Amino acid sequence: MARTGDSARPVTVSALDSLDFDLDRASPVPLYYQLAQQLEAAIEHGILAPGNLLGNEVDLSVRLGLSRPTVRQAIQSLVDKGLLVRRRGVGTQVVHSQVKRPLELSSLYDDLESAGQGPTTQVLRNERVPASADVAAALGIAEGAEVVVLERLRCTHGQPVAFLCNYLPSALLELDTDRLESTGLYRMLRSAGIALHSARQTVGARSATAEEAALLDEKEGAALLTMQRTAYDDTGRPVEYGSHVYRASRYAFDFQLLVRS
Repeated sequence: MARTGDSARPVTVSALDSLDFDLDRASPVPLYYQLAQQLEAAIEHGILAPGNLLGNEVDLSVRLGLSRPTVRQAIQSLVDKGLLVRRRGVGTQVVHSQVKRPLELSSLYDDLESAGQGPTTQVLRNERVPASADVAAALGIAEGAEVVVLERLRCTHGQPVAFLCNYLPSALLELDTDRLESTGLYRMLRSAGIALHSARQTVGARSATAEEAALLDEKEGAALLTMQRTAYDDTGRPVEYGSHVYRASRYAFDFQLLVRS
């Protein structure tokens, strides 16, 4: 599939004009589902950007040799997923895709960047504080010992996705605010020679507080995903404790489950 270029704003021609679709008519997979999957992949990888117009269903059905109901069903399935929206007088338009993050030891910044989501970061807090009992227990240090606390707002396509709060031992490394706004925390740890090896993580859900709702552009009480993680280096030393909240409307954790033999 070819990229449509800088198309983060609405365009007057169909954003599908430069895309190639590979539909297997001999496959048992329904054609509407094949089309929907390829459109969804283009959205998730940034090939179809928020604001792009998909154009006319009739034109697309003629171009692909599909019936109009088949094309309509494919598009409606993505409308139902929140990836497309039908706007009166405008047409069918791409909206912000939901971030699907694999549940592994990786940084949100790296995952968003590899998915073509164009992550940006606003550092809200970067200071040294005494460790609370919970933070001290997670990092294996004495309560009241000095730690660095980071609070950051992570966005994609100009829209907030997550509020991140991290604690690190103060002697671990220097955390420059400008660098934190241009790259990920785990990249900075790796650049400092810290080899991340494993983590203990808990995933949950709850409703947004008024403060979180304001930060994340949600309504108070909106559903949030939560994550608490303690990361360890290759010597088993705790190097980072994070408590993060994510917009459930924009974000999902992706699990792969295996049968234990």
